Amino acid sequence: MRLSSAFEVTAYIPGEGHNLQEHSVVLIRGGRVKDLPGVRYHIVRGSLDTQGVKDRNKSRSKYGTKKPKAGAAAGAKKK
Repeated sequence: MRLSSAFEVTAYIPGEGHNLQEHSVVLIRGGRVKDLPGVRYHIVRGSLDTQGVKDRNKSRSKYGTKKPKAGAAAGAKKK
C-alpha cells in the first residue's frame, strides 16, 4: 500500500472479506498484527472506499458496520 507521503507499507484488512481493489483509497491507522511479521498498520473499515463487514452484529464499530434497523434485525434472523 502506498501512502500519500510516498511511503510503502503493509496494512491488515480486519474482518471477513473486503471490497478493495488495486487503486482504492483507504484510511489506515496504527496497530500491529502480532502473528504477521512486518504488518504495523490496520485499514479502517467503513471509511473512504472500504465498506463495513456485512452481517456483523458484535463489535460493529471496529468493523464499520451500521446499526441494523429494529424491523430488519428480526427478518434477518429468520433466514
